[in-house]
Amino acid sequence: MSSAGAGTMVSRAMDQLQNLNTGTLTLVSTALLLSFVIAYKKLMEKKYEKIPPHIPSTIPFLGQAVSFAKNPVEFLIAAYEKYGPVFSFTMVGNTFTYLIGSESSALFFNSRNENLNAEDVYSRLTTPVFGKGVAYDVPNPVFLQQKKMFKTGLNIARFRQHIPLIEEEAQEYFERWGNSGERNIFIALSELIILTASRCLHGKEIRSVLTEKVAQLYTDLDGGFTHLAWLLPGWLPLPSFRKRDRAHLEIKKIFYDAIQKRRASDDPDDDMLQTLIESTYKDGRKLKDDEIAGMLIGLLLAGQHTSSTTSAWLFFFIAQDKTLQNRLIEEQKKVCGEDLPPLTYDQLKDLQLLDRCIKETLRLRPPIMTMMRMCRTPQTILGYTIPPGHQVCVSPTTNHQLKDTWKDVGKYNPDRFLDPDVSNSEKFAYIPFGAGRHRCIGESFAYVQIKVIVSTFLRKYEIDLVDNNFPEIDLSTMIHTPKDPFIRYKLRNL
Repeated sequence: MSSAGAGTMVSRAMDQLQNLNTGTLTLVSTALLLSFVIAYKKLMEKKYEKIPPHIPSTIPFLGQAVSFAKNPVEFLIAAYEKYGPVFSFTMVGNTFTYLIGSESSALFFNSRNENLNAEDVYSRLTTPVFGKGVAYDVPNPVFLQQKKMFKTGLNIARFRQHIPLIEEEAQEYFERWGNSGERNIFIALSELIILTASRCLHGKEIRSVLTEKVAQLYTDLDGGFTHLAWLLPGWLPLPSFRKRDRAHLEIKKIFYDAIQKRRASDDPDDDMLQTLIESTYKDGRKLKDDEIAGMLIGLLLAGQHTSSTTSAWLFFFIAQDKTLQNRLIEEQKKVCGEDLPPLTYDQLKDLQLLDRCIKETLRLRPPIMTMMRMCRTPQTILGYTIPPGHQVCVSPTTNHQLKDTWKDVGKYNPDRFLDPDVSNSEKFAYIPFGAGRHRCIGESFAYVQIKVIVSTFLRKYEIDLVDNNFPEIDLSTMIHTPKDPFIRYKLRNL
C-alpha cells in the first residue's frame, strides 16, 4: 500500500472516530493501540529462529478468549494433544505461552525472577487487595525477605499450638448446625477457614473483632481477585473495585489498632503477628505497621482461597463414597483412640488415608488453574524460543490430568498415592502448591488446617450428596470452586 493510500485510510478512520462518544472513542482507541502493539510484537518475534506454535484465531484482539473461557482445561489438553507441550495463543491482546507436562514445566519452576517475572503479572491483582509495600508491589529480593519472615512463623512448634485452636473453632462452628440438615459447604468452609486462620496467625486481638460485618469486609476485599481485576486497570470505577478499596481501608484500620495494642503489651503472645512485629529486613529496618497489616491480609486471603476450595471439594469426594467415609472414621479410631480424644500433631501426621484424600483432591481439583510469569528475556525450552513479552503459564489442573502421566485420570482414587511410582512421580507432574523456589510457603499449615477441620466434622457427622448430585466446576472464577455446593449431613452413630 502506498503512503498516500495509508494516509487516506487513517484520515477516514479519524473522521469516523470523531463521530463517536467519549466512552466508545476510548475503547476504540485502546483497541487500535493494542492492535498496533500486537502487530509490533509479531514483527519482533520474527527474529527468533523457532518460536512456539501459535494457535490461530479469526477474532482479532480477543483471540482464543471465548474458547478458553468455556472450558480452559479441555482447551489446554486439546492444544497439548495437537501442538505438543509448548504452544502459544492470543487472548485479550496478550500472548500466552503454556508449558504443559513435567518436562516443559521445568523451565517455569527453575527460572529466576529476572527472566520470568511474577510482579509484572500479579501486581495489578494483589496490590489493591494487600496494599503497597508488600508481596508483588516490592522488588523480588524484598518480597523474598518477607516470605522468609512468614516461614519463621510457620514451624512445627507453632503447628502443635495451632491444632487445639483450630479444633476448638471447628467444634464451636459445627455445634450450631444441629442434628441434621443441608448446608452450602463452600460458604461454611470459607467462613471457618478465615476464623481458624485468624485465630492461629493473626492473634487474639484481630480474632476477637471478627464479626459478621468484618466477614463482609473480607468478602468485599476478596472480590478484588477477579478476571476483571487482572485484565483492567485498578482505578476504573467498577462497583467491585470500589467495594474492594473501601474494605481494604477499613480492614487496615482494624489491623492498625491490633498492632498498636500488641506493641504496647508487656506479655505478647507467640504468634505470627508477634513474629512480624519483631522481624527485620537484612538492613536492620523493622516492618512498618502498614507492611505488617498488608502481609497479614495477604497471608489470610491467599490461604483462604486455596484451603476453602480444597476442603469443599474434599467434602464432596468423601460424600459420594460411603466406604471411604467409613475407612476415614476407622482411621481416626485406630490412630487417635476409640473414644476419639482431642487431636495432636503426631496423630495428625499418622492420618495417612486422610492425607492421601487431600492429595487426590488437589490432583483433580487444584484451586489454582494457572500460574503465570512475564517473559523478560528470551527463554529456550524443548527447541523453542519464547520471546520477551509472552505471559508464560503452567496449569496444575492440566498437568494433573494428562493421560500419558496418570492412570484413570478422571477417577478419584486416593490409594493411587500408595504406589511408590506415583508418590515419586516426575517432579512437575504434581504441582498443586507449585514447586522449587516458587513453592507455596503455606502448604504445611494448609494441610494441618484442613486435616483438623475435616477430622472434627467427620467425628460428628455423616455426609451425603444432595440428590446424588456431584457439583460441576465454576469456570467463571480464577479459582475453580464448586457450583451449587450443598451437602446433606446428619449426626454420626459411633
